[in-house]
Parts: sequence; structure tokens; C-alpha cells
Amino acid sequence: MAKIDAAYNYLLTTYGKPKGSRYDTHKKSELRSVYNDIIKTNKESPLYKIAQTGDLTEFTLDIKENANNISRVVNSISGDNEDFSSILKKKHAVSSDNDIVSVNFVGKYSNETKDGFDMEVIKLAEPQINTGNFLSTTGHDFEEGSFSFDLDIAHTAYEFQMSVNEGDTNLDVQNKIARLINQSDIGLDASIIENNKGESALQIVSKKTGLAENESTLFNINSGSSWNEIRLLGIATVSSPASNSIFKLNGKEHSSLSNTFTIDKSFEVTMNSVSSEGEPVHIGFKANSDTIADAANSLAQAYNGMVAVGHKYFEAHNNKTLLNETTAVTRGIKDDLALIGITSNEEGYMEIDREKLIESISGNDSSKSYKTLNTLKNALKRQSSKASINPMKYVDKVIVEYKNPGKTLTAPYAPSAYSGLLVDRSL
Repeated sequence: MAKIDAAYNYLLTTYGKPKGSRYDTHKKSELRSVYNDIIKTNKESPLYKIAQTGDLTEFTLDIKENANNISRVVNSISGDNEDFSSILKKKHAVSSDNDIVSVNFVGKYSNETKDGFDMEVIKLAEPQINTGNFLSTTGHDFEEGSFSFDLDIAHTAYEFQMSVNEGDTNLDVQNKIARLINQSDIGLDASIIENNKGESALQIVSKKTGLAENESTLFNINSGSSWNEIRLLGIATVSSPASNSIFKLNGKEHSSLSNTFTIDKSFEVTMNSVSSEGEPVHIGFKANSDTIADAANSLAQAYNGMVAVGHKYFEAHNNKTLLNETTAVTRGIKDDLALIGITSNEEGYMEIDREKLIESISGNDSSKSYKTLNTLKNALKRQSSKASINPMKYVDKVIVEYKNPGKTLTAPYAPSAYSGLLVDRSL
């Protein structure tokens, strides 16, 4: 169990993302194809034992996540086996200052949207914050026993109950309440803050921002029968009320409950900080050549991630299988890639001469340039799929038995995250 916990912890801390990609979802046919590939790999794989090194789990997760990242980038460039040049059919919005406003184009390109717009952020939308009283962390101000409080949010009432045990400090009580609120997943974040005296307070922050016309608060805490405990904690008092954002679109002032919203059903904008006075951010569209260059750069970064994993395992185990197989993708077409400004350095990492790439896809031989980009994209897609299906191919292992090539059978219980894996003890 400890090994499973370690695997999940490594996965979440290293690759965990606050927001998933739409390319992480799949059709039934795609899932069936992946399953069939796993079955086929198991059917043809020899029986082997894995050397139980401490970094085995980390390495296999590194392979799978970087392979999946390559797949996400490829699908974002051209889904359903489209040509690399299909990017030209799509429009990509761009902000003149992403630190202030970032943007995604989610609508249809038209005469109404082609010129974009100017946006000035005057004030960001803010959440509601309830900051409790600062108490001595080692103090024992709460009596032993049970107490409860009511919390109203989004027209729903919740009752929280907890116990104070013998010897619990003020900090222990604050931590218990913070865990209760966070684990309930009702749209609030609770944390412990400290002042310069070393005292601690419980702070509760709403995940939502802004207030509608008929709202005065986003959440309320009522003490009920535990008036003394809630008064001592001080969490029923609003220390910073929620407020709406204020911004200008082409000079006209607007307001919003949130910092992320859609304009004209076409531009999804996220306001990140306040603009300098009189300096609006322009939201427009990338030039076609820039869009292609950005896509190629994303592909290079995803490829370099897998090369880095190959170097990491080679340095630890003197095994270059993954590194050699990954870099072979570019070695076979290195002359064609060099013509469009894509090269590899001595360590195998891909480098892009942006100006040369833009020149090549804008010139008379642009069709050849797109053909080379498609060859690279498709080769990386095949390699990433192979690595994701069976990451154990690249680790040190001892072959126990080769299967009879004429009578291979499907092993229905063998398919797993690590296809064909046989170990002495569970991961």
C-alpha cells in the first residue's frame, strides 16, 4: 500500500494539473483501441521480472506522462489525422500582455471578431474572506467536548460537528475545522495563517468571486448553540467582502462577477492583474506563420521532455533504450528538418530556428515544409503511443520465459498500467 501511495504522490506532485485538457477525454472507439493495443502487447511480450530499484515507479510514470503530453500536443495541432497545415483553418487569439489578460478563442471567426478589441482591467473580482481571531498556538482555550456550527453557501445549509479532545491546543482545533471545510468540497478553502507574534488564525476564502445584485455575502457562519467557541474562533465575521471586477472594452466600462468570462461568445478571457492606467491590452489574432511556429515549438518541448527522461534513466542505470528510441525519430529525417530550421544538439534535444521555420512555411516550397512537419508529428505520435502502452519495455529486466510464437494466448488479467509486468512484490 505504501508503494501505491508513493506512486500517487509522485504523480500528483510532479504532473498534477489544476485544469485538465479536453484532449485527455476520449471516444469509446479510442479507448477500445488502447485496450486492444495493451492486449496485443501482453500477448506478444515475454515473461520477465523487474529489478526492484527505488526509482522504478517514478521512471514508468515519467514515461507515461511525457508520452501522454506528446499525444496531447499532437492532437491539439491536428486531430483526427489532419495535416499540420490544418492549423491555418483555426484561429488563435493572442493577448498583447498575458500577465494582465490571457485569452482563448472559442467562437467562429467573422467580420465582427477579426479586429479584436482593447481591454483595460480596472479592478479584479475578489472572493469573500473570513479571517478569525489570532490565538496562541499552544493555548488551550477550548473546553473538552463537542461543538457545532452552521454554514450557509449557495442557498444550501451545512452543519459541521467536531470534538475537542483532552490536550488539544488552539492550533489543533483550528486545523480540525480547516480539514472539515476543505474535505467537504462546498466551494471554500480554509487555511491557517500566522501573525508576527507567532499566533494562528483560521482563514476561510470562497472559491467564487463577486456578488450578484441580490447578494450581500457568499457564505455565512452561524454559531447555533456553540456561541462561545465560534466567538473565540472569530470566523463568523467577514474580514474582506466579495466584490465584482471592473474593466473597459474599447473604452466602455463593464463589470463581472468573475475574472474569467466569455466576450461575444468568441473570446474566453481571464483577467490576471490590473492594467497600468491608460494602457489597455489588445486582444487579437496570431498571424498564420506565428501559429505554425508556436505549434512546432510546443511539439519540440514535448519531445524534449521525453529525451530528458531518457537521459535521467541512462545516468541512473546506464540504459539508453528509451533515449536511443526517442532520438531515432529525428535522426531519420534530420536533413529534412534542418532545411526548415529544426535541429538537434549533441544531447538530442530539439532546437528550432523560428525565423528560418517561418520563412520555410511561407516560401514557394511550403508544401515540402509541411510534409516534413507532418512526418515529424506522425512519428512522434507513434513513438508516444508505444511508450505509453508499455513503459516497461525501457527498464532493466530479466527475461524468465519467451512465449511460443506460434501459440500465443491473451492473458486477460495481465493488462494494467504496466503492461506485461511481473514483480516479486506489488508496486
